[in-house]
Parts: sequence; C-alpha cells; structure tokens
Amino acid sequence: MILAATDTASVSFETWQGALVIVMCAFAALIANAALAVFNDGARPFLLDYIQGRSTRLATATIVTGLSAGFIFGLGAPMALSTGVLNPWLVFLPVEIIGLVAPWRWLAAAGGAAWGAICVFGLNAANDAATSLPIDFVTALQQISTPILWLFTLFPVLAITRQFGRAKGLITFGAELAVVLLSMNVWETLFPGSLAMAVGVVMLLGFALTQDRSARRAEQLVLAGASETDRVVLAEQRAAAAAASDQLFGPNADRLRRNVIPLGVLGGLVAALAASGIFGGGEATSFLVADGTYGEAAQVDFLRAFGFVPLIATTALASGAYAMAGFTFVYPIGYLSHLFIDAWPLALAVAFVLGALVMSVEVLLLSAVGRWLQHWPSVRESADHIRHAITESLTLAILVGSLMAGLAMGGGLGIALVGGLYLINEAMGRPVVRMAAGPAAVIVGGIALNLLHLVDLVQPVAG
Repeated sequence: MILAATDTASVSFETWQGALVIVMCAFAALIANAALAVFNDGARPFLLDYIQGRSTRLATATIVTGLSAGFIFGLGAPMALSTGVLNPWLVFLPVEIIGLVAPWRWLAAAGGAAWGAICVFGLNAANDAATSLPIDFVTALQQISTPILWLFTLFPVLAITRQFGRAKGLITFGAELAVVLLSMNVWETLFPGSLAMAVGVVMLLGFALTQDRSARRAEQLVLAGASETDRVVLAEQRAAAAAASDQLFGPNADRLRRNVIPLGVLGGLVAALAASGIFGGGEATSFLVADGTYGEAAQVDFLRAFGFVPLIATTALASGAYAMAGFTFVYPIGYLSHLFIDAWPLALAVAFVLGALVMSVEVLLLSAVGRWLQHWPSVRESADHIRHAITESLTLAILVGSLMAGLAMGGGLGIALVGGLYLINEAMGRPVVRMAAGPAAVIVGGIALNLLHLVDLVQPVAG
C-alpha cells in the first residue's frame, strides 16, 4: 500500500536515529574532505585535479556546489518533506560540499555534524510550518508517489528498446504488464511493479549476455581462419590495451585500497542509516520506506544498482575517489536488516558490519570489476541504458506527479503555476535541473497560493 496523498508525512526522529544521522554526516564530511568519496557522479571526475594538486579546494568545492545545489533544494528537500524520510540528495550532497570547503578536518566534521542536526531538527519544524498553512503544499507533494512507483517499473522496457530494438522492447513491455496483472490478482500484499521490474531487468541482462556470447563466438570463428601472425598481433594489441589501462587507473585504485578501512566504515554507517527506517536510497524507495515496505525497497534499490556499477567503477578508477554509498548495495542490506531484525540496536549492528564488509570488498575488487566490464561490452552498454532509462522515466513521473500536486493544492490555478514554472525553467535553459524542477515548482507555487490566500484571492481546494 502506497502512502496516501491525504496523509501527512511526519518528519520526526527518535533520539538514537538523530544521533546516527549526525554521526554519519560528520564522518561523510571527513571522507569528502580527504577527497576519498563524493555522492554526485558528475562531480567525481573533477576530484582528480584536486587530488593531484592541479586545482584548489575552493575551486573544486565551487564546481561540486554548482552541480549539486539544484538536487538538494529541488529534489532532496521536497522528497524528505513529502515522505517523512531522508534521502541521499539531502544528506550526502551537502556534506560533501561542506567537506570540500572546510580547510581542516575538524571543521569538516563539525560542519557535517551541524548539517546532520539541521536534517534532524530543521525538517520537522519546516514540515510543521508548511502543513499548518491554509494551502498544504507538502501533503500535496505526496501525489508524486504514484507516478514515480509505477513509471519507474518500466525503465527496463526503455533500456531494452534503446539497446536491442523495438520488437524486444514491446515483448518486455507485454511481459511486465502481464506480471503486474498476475501480481495484482495473486500476490495482493505486494506492490505489483516490484516483481515486474525484476522480470524486466532479468530480460535485459539475458539479451546483453546473449549478444556478448554471440559476438565472442563470431570472433572465435574469425580467429580460427586467421593466420598465426594475425593472432599474435591481436594478442599483443589486447595486452598493450590492458597494460595501458592498468597504468592509467592503477594508482587511483591503489589509493582507494590504501583507504579501504575508512571507506568500509562509511559503508557501514550508510547501511545502518538505511536500517534505521528514516532513509530511502532513491525516489521510489523513499516512498516505499515511508510506507514500511522494506522488502520491496530492497528489491528496487538492488536492481537499480546494476545500472550504476559501471559508472561508479569507471569514475572511481579514473579519479581516485569512490562513491559515498559505493555501488549502493549497502542500501538493500540496511532495509533487509530492518525487515528481519526487530531490535534496533541489533539491526544497526548487523547492517553496519555487513555494509562495511560489502563496501570494503567493492573497493578491493574495483580493478577486477573494471577489467570484467571490458570483456562484456553489451552488459556495460546495458548499464548506460539503464541509467538513462531511469532518469527518463523518473523525469516524466516527477513532472506528472508535480502537476497532480498542483491540482491537489490549487485546482486549475495550481496546475498553471506548477506547469508554468516548469516551462519557464525550460525556456531559461534549466537553471534548476529538469528532474528537480517539478517539486521545486510545487513548493514555489504553494507559497504563492498561500500569499494569494492571505489577500483573499484564492481559497483552499475543497477535499
């Protein structure tokens, strides 16, 4: 069951939950200060110049701030207010900026802890203030949940269509719809989209592996008919390419391996945060965690991770900086710990240990993952298509949900405000990133509607 749009999401934390957020933010800021990890995938490549002394700390922090600000205020804050749980854009992006700006480690830790305190205490105050307004735009924001959860289900269809053609894409679409109908009628307690998404991802990986195996067989046939000289030349070319890759990425991989302990601790803290019940690792999982469906949240983030493994691995090897949540497998570890262990101290301890182990293994095997991806080009390409499909489906879902929120809080005028602000943002060259523009427009539109209500020009929508 999905969080109803008529329910008010309460952003409140137990004392131990608040303490965990503050500790995790302080440690994450320390990691960012050492340029060991950032959350923003687009920011990671810029860290190489800072690590190698070709860029200053302030210049790097300025770039990262420009890349992240729209996601913090346009996506992270609205999602937290509408779901009642924290998310990576609100937690990780600010602390990595704080960590990069701070000239001293102690200041980075203090700044990270301060941001954690703002998340713990400030969000609840902001939520109470917003929901007490005559026109409650925070509750209206919950309208985003339905299109996000249902359209996110279809990202494998988009990825398969782009990579393998329309026929296979339509077959996958039909298969997912069939699974949705079956799930709705047989497994009524499960969210139908979660199983359908799993089927789509399995089909995508099956198509990719089949294509790579076919390409290998064709290559073997060509080599079988080639001369001994041609085979030797090809072997030498492959060896030279592998040596060049090791020379280029080897020092960065060594840097991360030398820091496997602090990175492992970070992974443990992130997994513990996911186990606390107040954190969702993505747009869809934030609503699933808010609804208490941790098993489905684990499945969604586990499947989503496969689209980001190649990107995170290659950018980490190229920059010498890892991702705050690694390959993001620490998220489902946390959700499942919460699901299967009732006592929160034990759940946090198990999540921390498993998360630390998983993150450490990821760091130690980073070079091996990079080499493996070179041997499976279709799988690597599938990951690119998965990322683009996720972005495309979520962009549409968030836009549709934002318009629904506009309708809920202001009727036709609400749609005009939200849709108009979105279109103006497009016409201005997207000063707010497209995915965050819709929720940001809901907040701005909600404030405008309350100001109009103050002068008796509009009234709250009945019901």
